[in-house]
Amino acid sequence: LSSSNLATATHSLNMFAAATSTVSGALRTAARRLSTTAVSNAKVCVVGGAGGIGQPMSLLLKMDSNVTHLSVFDLVGAPGVAADLSHIDTASACTGHGMSLKQFTGDDAIDNQAEFQSAAFDEALQGCDVVVIPAGVPRKPGMTRQDLFAVNAALNRDFATAVSKNCPNALVAIISNPVNSTVPIFAEQMKKLGTYDPRKIFGVTTLDLVRANKFVADAAGVDVNEISIPVVGGHAGASILPLLSQATPSVKDKLTQEQVEALTHRIQNGGTEVVQAKAGGGSATLSMAKAGAQFAISLIRAKNGEKGIVECCYVESDVVPECKWFATPVELGVNGLEKNLGLGALDEYEQGKLQEAVAELVPSIVEGVNFIANDE
Repeated sequence: LSSSNLATATHSLNMFAAATSTVSGALRTAARRLSTTAVSNAKVCVVGGAGGIGQPMSLLLKMDSNVTHLSVFDLVGAPGVAADLSHIDTASACTGHGMSLKQFTGDDAIDNQAEFQSAAFDEALQGCDVVVIPAGVPRKPGMTRQDLFAVNAALNRDFATAVSKNCPNALVAIISNPVNSTVPIFAEQMKKLGTYDPRKIFGVTTLDLVRANKFVADAAGVDVNEISIPVVGGHAGASILPLLSQATPSVKDKLTQEQVEALTHRIQNGGTEVVQAKAGGGSATLSMAKAGAQFAISLIRAKNGEKGIVECCYVESDVVPECKWFATPVELGVNGLEKNLGLGALDEYEQGKLQEAVAELVPSIVEGVNFIANDE
């Protein structure tokens, strides 16, 4: 080839390579879009999304590729939170529902706020695949989770009514305390409305596992990224039962019995530790946001068909005969709860703690069920 012909041929090859690269890139982009449409198509609503837990949780969900539409609802402030989140460079859409501060108070306050909020909540929930509920009054120093019952019980009854109306087939993850009571309240209200499916209603106890993994990994000198400790029972005080004997990898040989008992107590009272440390400035918000987002994403992945997803959560159960609701490891599936994996083998110390957990749980469950039974 002459030098001129060689230059022409080289130019043609370069053009062909560039065109091939462009087509290949376009195909990869199309494949990603097709995958997102076909597999990952999840609308998630965060109820209480402008609150201390709701904002960081919404941030984590906005950043996760499993979420395609994040719907943020709250009494006040959700539109601003959603506007902020919508600037984040991830593919998911983000919408805010509820009053702005300007609409809530001052000269521009909306006249019929209850009617406005009801319509906004309906819009937020319509078509949702997963609903996460951190809304409610947070704990303050000196308060137990049960002290929150009076306010949060009515809220969760109303949330159940709204979900029944707008997205009765959604998977619902309830964080609003006291979880031991609010989850039965939510379920009983859905039963009353004829929309209840026991596979779809979950109390989020994931924070207890997050704490257990961290506290025990530090004490035993193992990698926190590798450890997994089931936590069963409920989500308050003595009802929380970490099963250190079932830790993966095993850690019991690295801990004394005194350490096991101290760790169990710390895991059970982790929420109080944060409330006291914040000294009136709030409760566990950031760690709860991480735990709540983790659980919500597990629900989405399972709903999208991914197999082998196991989470501990508070569900309607017959694993412990005395307790109609009890947290155990469960396998999640397309329709929610696929299989309850039960308690497994407990050591002698855990068997004693199980009885304490049952004693704590039973009255809380009864209180929740009776709240709806006596509601007119």
